[in-house]
Amino acid sequence: MKVLEFLSKLCAILAGVLLTVITLMTCASLLGRNTIGVTIVGDFELTGVATGAAIAMFMPWCQFRRGNIIVDFFTTKLGDRTNDKFDRFGALLLAGVFALLAWRTVLGGINSYDTNSTTMMMGFPEWTVYAAMVPAFVLASVVGLWQTLFGFGETEAHP
Repeated sequence: MKVLEFLSKLCAILAGVLLTVITLMTCASLLGRNTIGVTIVGDFELTGVATGAAIAMFMPWCQFRRGNIIVDFFTTKLGDRTNDKFDRFGALLLAGVFALLAWRTVLGGINSYDTNSTTMMMGFPEWTVYAAMVPAFVLASVVGLWQTLFGFGETEAHP
């Protein structure tokens, strides 16, 4: 579990760095546009692709920390063992969803690469965004499978 925790944290840190860089770029573009009339061409495109990749990269840490929404209205009065079984089943379902997302993202990335799909203004290759998302989805799926099989250890759900 320590390896999964490390990889999940690393993924989240990289996502945070990516969003910080995009935020600084957006600020520079806005300042340039409003002061000297010069903007960064394609800043909107870069913001979109970076945000998509960052969201995927936050998912493993979210799954590791059990940060996904849990609706426990019907299960609050059940015992700990029953709730643990429900939580493990939920982790299994999320692992399946992340595996499905990884598979479809791989196919989307291959299609984007084969068709040489790029962003409109900058010509940024879109397959690179898919390539950044796939490992994060796979890691989130592995974390969910680990939680299904071995429980949640010291991680706690955060309200």
